[in-house]
This record gives sequence, structure tokens and C-alpha cells, in this order.
Amino acid sequence: MPNKLSQFWQELKRRNVTRVLAVYIAAAFMILELVDMTTQPFGLPDWSMKVAFFVLLAGLIVAVIISWIYDIHPEGGMVKTVPAHEVKKVDIPSSSNSWKIASYVSFVVIVGLIVMNIVPRTNNNRKLLEKSIAVLPLEYLSEDPNKEYLANAVLDAITGHLSLIEGLRVMPRTSVEQYRENRKSAMEIGEELDVSYLIEGSFLMIEDQVRLTIQLVVAEEGDHVFFKEYDRNYKDIIVVQSEVAKTIAKEIEVAISPEEKQLIEKSPTTDLTAYDFYQRGREEYWKYSSENDNRELLERAEEYYHEALNYDSTFALAYTGLARVYWDKHYWETFLSGNFLDSVLILADVALSFDDQLAEAYTVRGDYYSEIGLAEKAIEEYDKATIFNPNDWLAYWGKAWLYRLIYCDYVRAIDNFQKAVTLNRGSELPTLFESLGGAYLGIGFYEKCKYYIQEAVKLDGDSMRYYRYLTFCEFHPGNLLKAVEYGEKLCAIDTTNDYNLSVLGLIYVFHGQHEEALGLYKRYIETAEIGQDYSLFDMHRIGWAYWQNGYKKEAEYYFKEQIDYCNRMNELERAASEQLRTFYDLAAVYAFIGEKEKAYENLSFLNQSQNAGVINYNRNLKYDPLFNGIRDEPEFQQLLHDVESKYQAEHERVKQWLEKNDML
Repeated sequence: MPNKLSQFWQELKRRNVTRVLAVYIAAAFMILELVDMTTQPFGLPDWSMKVAFFVLLAGLIVAVIISWIYDIHPEGGMVKTVPAHEVKKVDIPSSSNSWKIASYVSFVVIVGLIVMNIVPRTNNNRKLLEKSIAVLPLEYLSEDPNKEYLANAVLDAITGHLSLIEGLRVMPRTSVEQYRENRKSAMEIGEELDVSYLIEGSFLMIEDQVRLTIQLVVAEEGDHVFFKEYDRNYKDIIVVQSEVAKTIAKEIEVAISPEEKQLIEKSPTTDLTAYDFYQRGREEYWKYSSENDNRELLERAEEYYHEALNYDSTFALAYTGLARVYWDKHYWETFLSGNFLDSVLILADVALSFDDQLAEAYTVRGDYYSEIGLAEKAIEEYDKATIFNPNDWLAYWGKAWLYRLIYCDYVRAIDNFQKAVTLNRGSELPTLFESLGGAYLGIGFYEKCKYYIQEAVKLDGDSMRYYRYLTFCEFHPGNLLKAVEYGEKLCAIDTTNDYNLSVLGLIYVFHGQHEEALGLYKRYIETAEIGQDYSLFDMHRIGWAYWQNGYKKEAEYYFKEQIDYCNRMNELERAASEQLRTFYDLAAVYAFIGEKEKAYENLSFLNQSQNAGVINYNRNLKYDPLFNGIRDEPEFQQLLHDVESKYQAEHERVKQWLEKNDML
């Protein structure tokens, strides 16, 4: 058997089959490389490479057959090869020098191409870059200013499609809008947004024809590495947007799973008029969110969403748009009602009945369940949202708050806040830094808190936020005198800011400054918009200030207001969404007015309502003067010990996690 294989190999060489193979394979490699390099620049379809491969494979078979039958000699050109049994060993002609040179060159080419495709090219830094990208506002080239929303719609759609890819970190529109009028260099934008790639482009529409240009830029170098122009009829715009996302992902070598590809290619509606009205509504809502809550913009957004549904009643995105509008319009007026935000849930459910892969609708449902106190269901919805859109920063942010305030799982809270920070570098970033800093504050990492608050101040110059957190960084560990100092500096910045007044009022109460507390709370009552979240939990503090200054009738009024509000919230079973404060505040009021049994009953509910939820009240229980009447009792001391133990255990767990991840 070995002898026959040796003979076969010698025959292949005699007939120059091996050299033909070497030359052919080298040429095929070069052709495939050429196809790969020209597919995107020339707009060739994605299957071009597959076709080229199978054509060359078929050619390989033909080349082998022909080289077995025929040979090329310098003297006689192409001649039929003489069978081996008819040729004497001494008569075997030697191969021409050209064959030898060609085979040697082919061997070098094959090795070189293999090395280039296996070993990363030293001059191709793109493969080493993190897969992160931002789609900058498109340059609007049309003359009609009323159609600019179409360019923004393309921006939103491309961003949305790219956001569906798990291996790619994508900045939302809120992050890139700052560069619409203030275009900086690619390097500056990349550094500020913390992304490796940028997409620039332009949008021109003349009658029904659209010209969309797209350029991919390596931010660190400012180099344009890809350019493509799309000239299409506007009716094809939905398909074009999907094509752009897939092309960009391929260019930066991000893998798209079949499920992600299906989501990217899914058309939100088949009715172009419905799509147009939806995009108008989305643009109006965007302006409402970014222009100081102009209610007229909100009303117009609602009208456009309804118009979209008139043309396509199955348009899921229009229902989620209406859900957001309803939330913003009716939140406070329905806050204490039994059907609080129910319409939001109904609209989100309808959206999901038409598209059960719509991440935005799951995020809306997560927000709803969070608000009504169903934390576990909320997290389930947020998790579904991030399955279908791994770049949904709102879902991570929503989960972070629940892990912090309800479950007191500060590892997951900080982790999710951090994810939200990496996914949004826009106008919301100071708020995200504040949330992250607040999480560190809540579990006792005060320097980390100060760091993120300082980062927030660098972005928006909000010195009130800075002093507010300095106040709490002293208040939490019990440095009340220093907390008063910072609280007074806070209020000096704006003497009419009701939230600042509520912060300093709390510090005065805990520090025992009776007269200062009452004077400040009187100002607070004049300025505060009663019904806002924080004001509803200040009634017992106001009552305490009146009581300590001898105004018992007024004090009793505010104590009753606090009790009525907390009982109403508990009846609605929304205590979880209100951070368990209802149980705490009821216990504090009852302890102060001498109804100890009710005080301990609510403290027990607080302690048992969620696993470690009570640790949020660690510092309050230590120093709150409303508990002075029961502070020395064994039952209260035991509760205080339990809370402190839970707090210290969680602090140590977070510390170990931070150290493990080099975050301390």
C-alpha cells in the first residue's frame, strides 16, 4: 500500500498536477481576497464571496483533470501526457523552469496569504479596537426645514438597529445630539463619548428620492475607513436603514446572530404613512424631553402617535410612544388613585401583543411595575428588554434602583448603574453619575460618592448637587455638625429651592436645632409643591419642628397628614416603590406620639418586607429624634443591632467585589 501511494504521488508530480494545484490555489486565494476587499466599496451583495468560492472550487476540479491529461512543454505547447507505462524512466522530460518558478512563487503567495488572514495585521488597528460606536446627527441637505425630522428618524433607526447587537456598545441619540451644532474633531468626540467608531453622514430628499451617505470613522485616528452612498426611493427607507446597520457591523467585524439579524431586518410597519406620523411624534416627544417639558410638544406627540395608529392599528412602537406620553401627562394627577398608570400597562401590553420582541415596551412595563411596588416583576421586564436590546440604558438604570432601594443588593445596583453610565454619555450623564454616587453613599463608600458627584459637576456645573451630596456624606456616618455646615451652604446657593430646604430641614431635625428647623420649614411650606415625591414624606418632620417649638395643634395636623398618606400608600400596596418609607415614617410618628405597639408593628413590617431592605434606614434609626421615646428599649436596640449587622455585611461584600474588579 505505501508503495502504491508513493507511485501515485510520483505520477502526480510527473504530470505537473501538484504544480498546477499550487499555482491555482495561489491565484484562487488572491481572487477571494480581491472579492472580500471590493464587496462593500462596490456595493456587491453579501453572497458574492460564497459564489466566488464555489466557482473557484469547481475550477479547481477542472484544473486537476486537465493537468492530469495534458501538459505544457516549452517545445510543443500543450500536449497530451504520455501514460506512465509507455515512458521509460530515462525518457521522462524535465519540467520547464517557468513551471518551477511559478510553483515556488505560488507557494510563497499561499503561505503569505494564510499568515495575513490568521495573524492580525500589524497595520490594521481596527481589529484591536473595542466594539463601540456612535451615530452622529446627519447633515440635513434638503431645503424644506419641516422635513428635517426624516433625517433624525434615519439617525434613530440606524442607532436602534445597531443597539440590538450584543457585541456592540452603542451610544443613544441623547449622547450625540450635543454635536449637532457643535461639531468637534472625531478624536474629541470619540474621547468624550468613549467610543472607538463614529458614523457620519448626510441626508438629502428631493420629492420621493433620498440620497443617504454614510461614513465610518476610526475616532482615535480621525480616518474615514468606509464610505457608501444610497440612492433610493423613500418607500425603501426602512430597508435601507437595516442595510446600513448590517454593513457597518460587518465593517467593524461584529458578529450578528441569526436572531439579531432577524430583529434588524424586521419592519416596524408596512404602512409608510403610519411610519411617517410615528417619526413626527417621536421627534416632538424628543423635543419635549430635551426642552424643559413643553406640554405643547407632548400634546403634538400624542396626536401624531394616534394618527400613526389610524393608518396601522398594529404599529407596536406607536403604542409604546403613547404609553410614555400618558406617563408624563398623568403621573401626579393619578398618583394616589387605585388605577395609577394602568393605562401605561395597557398600552405596553397592546404593543407586545403585536411585537413580543420590542425592548422598549418591556422597559415601559418594567417602569410601571417598579412604580406600583412589584419589584420582582419589574426586574423580569427589564431583563427581557436587555435580551432584545443589550444597549437599553434605561433598563439597566431601572434595575439598579430596585437592587439598591428594595433588595439592598449594592453589588448589582452599582454594576447596573455602571452599565447605564457606559451606555449614555449625553445630557443624562450627570444624573447617572449622581445615581452611581448615591449608591456608593448608601453603602458607606463616601470617597467614591464624592468622586462621581464631582464628575457630574464638571459636566453641568450644578454646585447645588455637589453640596447636597457633601451634606449627606457627613449625615450618613453621623457627622451632624459638618452636615449642617454643608446644608447651609447648599441653601445659600438658592434660598427658594424647596428640595434644598427639605434637605437642610432634615439635618436640623436630626441635629436638634428646633427653632432653625421651624423657620426653615415655614419657608419650605410656602415654596414646596405639595404632592411631589419628597414633600409627601416631610410632613412628620414639619410636625416635629412645630411640636418642639410649642405649637402642638399644628404639629398634630402634620402628624395626621403623614399617617393618612402612608396608610393610603400601603392600601395601594405601593410601599416598595416608595422605598419602604411608609413603614418607617409610620413607625417614627407612632413612636413619637407614644403609640409604641403601632411603632413596633411598622418596624417589624419594615424589617421583614424585603430581605435586607431595612438597611437603607441604618443611619436614620441611629439618630432619628422621633425614636427617642423608645430608643433605650431592648426591642428597639435589638432591631438596631440587626440592621447594623446587615449593613456591615453588605458593606464588606461590596468592598470585596470592588477590590476583585479593581474599582477601589
